[in-house]
Amino acid sequence: MLFRHAYTEFLGTFALVFVGSGALMTAHSNSGGIVEVSIAHGLVLAIFVTAFMNVAAHFNPAVTIGFLFTRRITPKLAGVHLLAQFAGAIVAAYLLKALYPTSVFDAARGGGQSISNAINGAQAWGLEAIATFFLMTAIYGTVVDKRSPNVGGFGVGLMLTAAIMTIGPLTGGSLNPARSFGPAMASGIYEAYFIYFSAPIVGAVVAALAYEHLVLKRADAAA
Repeated sequence: MLFRHAYTEFLGTFALVFVGSGALMTAHSNSGGIVEVSIAHGLVLAIFVTAFMNVAAHFNPAVTIGFLFTRRITPKLAGVHLLAQFAGAIVAAYLLKALYPTSVFDAARGGGQSISNAINGAQAWGLEAIATFFLMTAIYGTVVDKRSPNVGGFGVGLMLTAAIMTIGPLTGGSLNPARSFGPAMASGIYEAYFIYFSAPIVGAVVAALAYEHLVLKRADAAA
């Protein structure tokens, strides 16, 4: 069981970083825009969540920690998820570094995120936290809540696409500590990583607790 979780979390996070950062670097070198980048992230997340949702399909430390707070995952299994997610992100980032032209990798910071000069750190933190709140709510509403229509992971992927389209030009639209850490390690640029680490976790935990207690438990009580 642990190996199955480790493998799927590693592979899903690997795919998210490889495709997401790769799309960002390709867009950077070909004068692409936020639409291409957001769609690439959303599609790969939707596909891999659908493929592995019967196992867990978190691919995001913030999501795992959110489920830990609502006791939908044990501390031991959460630890396996976190290690696999960060490992997948790191391996993907270093493979991109090895396979992409050095000039493209360096210019795009390895497909990592950065904060726009138009906003300050507090604004960036708020944007990342709120966007991750929406993402975690989408996960609960389309995957966890069994009363919802079965749309696989595509509701989650669409939410990530919308979030990156909205905040991507300002923060890069991480919503995922592992997604930011892999490229940061490979590029050696850890700018604003505290924001990319803490804001998604807080947003996901608040969303998980809110849906668990305000939607699921109230619905059970009303049934």
